[in-house]
Amino acid sequence: MKLKGMNPLLNKLNSAQNIQGPVRQIVKKHSTNINRHAQKQAPVDTGELRRSIRTEYQDGGLTGVTRAGAHYAPYVEYGTRFMTAQPFMRPAFYNFAWDFKEDLEKLVK
Repeated sequence: MKLKGMNPLLNKLNSAQNIQGPVRQIVKKHSTNINRHAQKQAPVDTGELRRSIRTEYQDGGLTGVTRAGAHYAPYVEYGTRFMTAQPFMRPAFYNFAWDFKEDLEKLVK
């Protein structure tokens, strides 16, 4: 039995391991941008909501999670029957999602 294309496959797999450093940099860059944008867009009364927006990294830096920790953040983001929504997290995400995808695509080309 003879396998064709094994060397190119092994080369691709080896290069995938070397790509983790640049991916971490892209994740950090865009997670930081999302965090900053969300903090700027968050409505301010006491400042607790803005201060509660934090980013943490998981999976060895390959995943960035930005969340608002204030217990009332979902009510502000989505609104209630008594209050209109004042989105700050979703716009921050959508503002940088396309750039994040483009940066990752450039990296693998």
